[in-house]
Amino acid sequence: MGTPNSSDSSHGSSAQGPHTTRRLCRGPAFTVLRFSSGHAPYPKALSTPCARHFQATSSLSVHKMAPYSLLVTRLQKALGVRQYHVASVLCQRAEVAMSHFEPSEYIRYDLLEKNINVVRKRLNRPLTLSEKIVYGHLDDPAHQEIERGKTYLRLRPDRVAMQDATAQMAMLQFISSGLPKVAVPSTIHCDHLIEAQLGGEKDLRRAKDINQEVYNFLATAGAKYGVGFWRPGSGIIHQIILENYAYPGVLLIGTDSHTPNGGGLGGICIGVGGADAVDVMAGIPWELKCPKVIGVKLTGSLSGWTSPKDVILKVAGILTVKGGTGAIVEYHGPGVDSVSCTGMATICNMGAEIGATTSVFPYNHRMKKYLSKTGRADIANLADEFKDHLVPDPGCHYDQLIEINLSELKPHINGPFTPDLAHPVAEVGSVAEKEGWPLDIRVGLIGSCTNSSYEDMGRSAAVAKQALAHGLKCKSQFTITPGSEQIRATIERDGYAQILRDVGGIVLANACGPCIGQWDRKDIKKGEKNTIVTSYNRNFTGRNDANPETHAFVTSPEIVTALAIAGTLKFNPDTDFLTGKDGKKFKLEAPDADELPRADFDPGQDTYQHPPKDSSGQRVDVSPTSQRLQLLEPFDKWDGKDLEDLQILIKVKGKCTTDHISAAGPWLKFRGHLDNISNNLLIGAVNIENGKANSVRNAVTQEFGPVPDTARCYKAHGIRWVVIGDENYGEGSSREHAALEPRHLGGRAIITKSFARIHETNLKKQGLLPLTFADPADYNKIHPVDKLTIQGLKDFAPGKPLKCIIKHPNGTQETILLNHTFNETQIEWFRAGSALNRMKELQQK
Repeated sequence: MGTPNSSDSSHGSSAQGPHTTRRLCRGPAFTVLRFSSGHAPYPKALSTPCARHFQATSSLSVHKMAPYSLLVTRLQKALGVRQYHVASVLCQRAEVAMSHFEPSEYIRYDLLEKNINVVRKRLNRPLTLSEKIVYGHLDDPAHQEIERGKTYLRLRPDRVAMQDATAQMAMLQFISSGLPKVAVPSTIHCDHLIEAQLGGEKDLRRAKDINQEVYNFLATAGAKYGVGFWRPGSGIIHQIILENYAYPGVLLIGTDSHTPNGGGLGGICIGVGGADAVDVMAGIPWELKCPKVIGVKLTGSLSGWTSPKDVILKVAGILTVKGGTGAIVEYHGPGVDSVSCTGMATICNMGAEIGATTSVFPYNHRMKKYLSKTGRADIANLADEFKDHLVPDPGCHYDQLIEINLSELKPHINGPFTPDLAHPVAEVGSVAEKEGWPLDIRVGLIGSCTNSSYEDMGRSAAVAKQALAHGLKCKSQFTITPGSEQIRATIERDGYAQILRDVGGIVLANACGPCIGQWDRKDIKKGEKNTIVTSYNRNFTGRNDANPETHAFVTSPEIVTALAIAGTLKFNPDTDFLTGKDGKKFKLEAPDADELPRADFDPGQDTYQHPPKDSSGQRVDVSPTSQRLQLLEPFDKWDGKDLEDLQILIKVKGKCTTDHISAAGPWLKFRGHLDNISNNLLIGAVNIENGKANSVRNAVTQEFGPVPDTARCYKAHGIRWVVIGDENYGEGSSREHAALEPRHLGGRAIITKSFARIHETNLKKQGLLPLTFADPADYNKIHPVDKLTIQGLKDFAPGKPLKCIIKHPNGTQETILLNHTFNETQIEWFRAGSALNRMKELQQK
């Protein structure tokens, strides 16, 4: 716990100069008034409509320049008022577009400011940055109950982003809503369905052919309902968002767990399920439990082999995979300025692995530089004017405080099998020997949404160039995934891509690829024990290649490159030597590279499809015989009764991520077809009864069989069922299929020790009951052959536990309590059968 005072250095340097006086103002357009010392355009200022619409803004700071302060004083005297910011007078309606692709959708810093001032007056205390942005987007800031970790907030996000694997179900749900157009700017990004096989161009052509039906559906649905469409090959959703859509102070939701990447540009960007996206696209306020705030104070500066990735690898080791649950991680302190904007994005991106709602950095000059380089200097200039609202208040309170000295931080590598098992690179070799992990590295993989920036590629190329100078190539296989078409084109132009090829690398398509299991790996057989190192964010069992014996480690791109050259986990580039082709020993120097290209970015090929202004004639076809797409049927409503004699489908042992519940990889092709993808339900979860995955006892046949087959058998016999889980159930991806599938196959409740945030919400959205043991030890009272009755649903209310009767086969019974986090609105989802059902009910009233 701590209440650190935020200093100017923790916020970054301001780029606002004495010649900039433009401020957003409600009302008609105004002339821009620019001035310098010796100029006093007061009569014109006082004659503008803006001067007639003053609002008291005592929280706003007055700049310290003498001419500006003098102007403030004279204006206050002339108007006979005090506490008015001069920018309220000297302003025009500054209509700065949210992106180049939506010129008529404007950034509303004026509304953000207004809401922050309302909440600040109510709470009467300093606000953290995340509080400013979140509370600044409240639907009703004057009356919203606000208590960290307890109340549910009703928010108005600025935009929605969807990747192609989750967009299918999200758009199918939106179609089911019957609405004609999305209510907020929204985009679809094709990045998940491209399998890594032979290399970028060949893999992209193959993906376009295999996924033509899905791509056509997404393109036409986007055109029909007003959603921008980024074609396959454009790049990974989070890199595209950073390059085009994220900005300081934005509230963005995305149907991918690594949406927090946008926090690197000072936005609150949160991963959600498709049903949440549908709410926002429908113009309905979006609900989020009021987050706690974990502060991470950075001091010192990065140098040598230490990279931004090491910050989050260190934080993951401290907080573990569930330590950030229900909280926003807010970085601050003087060390922030030593991290590039894309480096901040890396840190925020992998914050998903600690369960955080999102992560965010304060606006500073590194963000301004990135905005300008990506063609958004107008946004940077506007952010400068509103910077007070884009940094934390001095003296703000954090629920937990972590301090990291970047000058002392060492390069880290985390794994295997979990992203919070942190090791210094210098020690991982000896740990691997002790644990029996394979030391030889079979493949090194750089890129992914976490580490595919221009700076990342440059630092990796700097390492590779040194090896080439000594006649060396990678001992391990080596792959490179550019984050976007813009990154690919620019690293090709600047020579980085060729250097990485020369050292033995294969440049893959601008897509997720092996990071999400889209990898047609040929060098090993399934079940073969091996080690890979990646610059990805997630390393759960079997995630990258579906091989449970692959020991995957995550680290920075430059460390991956160095380890791929050495070919072993025992290599520490900071101290160890390599032997060149000439037999001489040499040591790699710490890489150095530009954070942004010296020339402008090369945009590469145009891969964006604008939605047409008139879409009345646009058709969206879904064939009834399609194996890839399936229109949705409403789930059944609650029958008004308690849930009696629920069969236990599986009692899960240990970690159960969304990868375990609804596997990715080859299953991604069924993301738009609920019945087909339900054939992967819980196939990765370990059954506590026999210690095996995808093997459960069928209560009808008394034989062991696959989990999906057993669930289908129960559904056919009218048997309702429940899943028993362990800690942090559903961590990982935002995929709502992990909630849709159990609902589709007859599930009624999921009972665990604890849930990951996104998955818990997804379950509620689909009409399931995510419940937790009031006493975690009660997990041990339930056996897979028991039956459960859940009582109290007729009086279902927020904060009121439900009763569970455990019926053992020998006739004995035990009664336990189950907690829940439902609020009144969410209880209505349950009663209606799903959130989408409830939406339709409200439309009909």
